[in-house]
This record gives sequence, structure tokens and C-alpha cells, in this order.
Amino acid sequence: METGNKQLNKKRRHTRIRARISGTAERPRVAVFRSNRFIYAQVIDDAAKKTIISSSDIKSKRSRTAKIKKTESATSIGRQLAALMKEKGISEAVFDRGGFKYHGRVRSLADGLREGGIKI
Repeated sequence: METGNKQLNKKRRHTRIRARISGTAERPRVAVFRSNRFIYAQVIDDAAKKTIISSSDIKSKRSRTAKIKKTESATSIGRQLAALMKEKGISEAVFDRGGFKYHGRVRSLADGLREGGIKI
């Protein structure tokens, strides 16, 4: 794999991941996108090609005046998403890290989902 182009490497990682995992109605896919400022997560049923639930930390960060670390914010988004999934009757999911390394905010979001009672 080339080491010079980070975006190309991320795209290749994501392609490999998506070739192996897919979400269903019983066990949907939790897709994560991480930008420099925010983190986004979606619960997707790939069989029906529908997004069931989505969550991000945009509104919570913009409305707060206190500084909250990005990893703490990702953990809270994971817990929030887990609560929404429980309301819809979803207890298991497949985790799609979206080509990002399983580290930092991506890992914190997964930990928040587990704390909320979702089996990944």
C-alpha cells in the first residue's frame, strides 16, 4: 500500500471493510464518519437501503460554551445512539469504522455504544 496518499489509503481500508460487512434489519450497520471537528454516526439497514437512526455532536458542541474533549463527546454520542437504538428494539449491530483506525474518537464511540447496551 502506498504511504504517500492518506485519503487513498483510507478509501482502500473502507473498501476492504465494506466488502466483509453488511447490515440487516435485525443487525444493522453502525457507520462512523469523523471530521476534524465533529463525529457522525448512522444506523443503516443495508438490505432495505435505509438509514434508521443518525446522530452527531454538531448541535451539542455549538450550543455549549464549556470545552468538552472530542473523545468525551464521541462517547456521549455513542450512548445517545444506543438509547435511540434500544427505543427501536435494536440490541445488536455491526460496527463500520469507515476506514478510520479503531483508535481515539472512533473507539470512544464504540465504547459508548457498548456502555448503552448494544452488542457490537
